[in-house]
Amino acid sequence: MGSFSIWHWLVVGVIVLVLFGGKGKISDIMGDVAKGIKSFKKGLQEPEDEVAKNAGPAEPMKHIDHQPGATVDKSADVRKV
Repeated sequence: MGSFSIWHWLVVGVIVLVLFGGKGKISDIMGDVAKGIKSFKKGLQEPEDEVAKNAGPAEPMKHIDHQPGATVDKSADVRKV
């Protein structure tokens, strides 16, 4: 019960081959995840000035003009108790 049989090692071998072997899709995904982690770490190390410089010009702020609406008659909202 404590030792692994040949079937256990075959299952482990198949799992390792699927994850890391050949031209499998999962190994490509693992590589993409590693690239994403490296890119994330690089982004954390960049100063904010360089990030702002690479972003390009910002759009000017837009203002919304406030126009007063209709007045509300508060006496009509009185509830009977």
